[in-house]
Amino acid sequence: MAKLTYRYSAMNAGKSTMAMQVAYNYEELDGIVLVWKPLIDTKGDNKLVSRIGIERKVDNLLSMEDSPLKIVRAERKKVPKIDAIIVDEAQFLTEDQVNELYYISKKFDIAVLCYGLRCDFQMKPFPGSARLLAIADDIEEIKTLCKCKKKATQNLRFINGKPTFEGNQVAIDGEQSITYESVCGKCYIEYYLEYMNERKNIMTRERKK
Repeated sequence: MAKLTYRYSAMNAGKSTMAMQVAYNYEELDGIVLVWKPLIDTKGDNKLVSRIGIERKVDNLLSMEDSPLKIVRAERKKVPKIDAIIVDEAQFLTEDQVNELYYISKKFDIAVLCYGLRCDFQMKPFPGSARLLAIADDIEEIKTLCKCKKKATQNLRFINGKPTFEGNQVAIDGEQSITYESVCGKCYIEYYLEYMNERKNIMTRERKK
């Protein structure tokens, strides 16, 4: 029986690189692989892109209304057997889409491998990652390092080079002067305390005007 696997990490751990490597490995053995990513992830447009410079065109960009099950049923009419489905940036999937991926792995015996984040820059889970962590057959952590050399577990958002802890859950790296950094829990808290102290100072100065 095929499995639904979730491989998660903080940002910049090489998830997209790993996803493309797994797809390549299947195809090297003449396997049929579908590579997907959510449409909301505009980085790279219709491609998976890696920090080390490799890229791959995806087979489907999933909107929030798209049904993985319908896509697979249509594909199964074209090819004799689908060996694997690989989904990058899977934290952006809806709960229903994750449920369908689980169903696909069991009903059609297709290995489904999802790559994504565990939580956002406010330490809150994404709907897709929360559901994947709840129902995936296998859950694997991909490790990366904070600048202090400890294991990075959180994602810190910067706007114009300054850390922020407010804003919408989804903001794509590289857009509107937004960047991200993978940090350990200790560094995350230190950035947060610095941020709150600066806000307090600003409010004090405003009251004195």
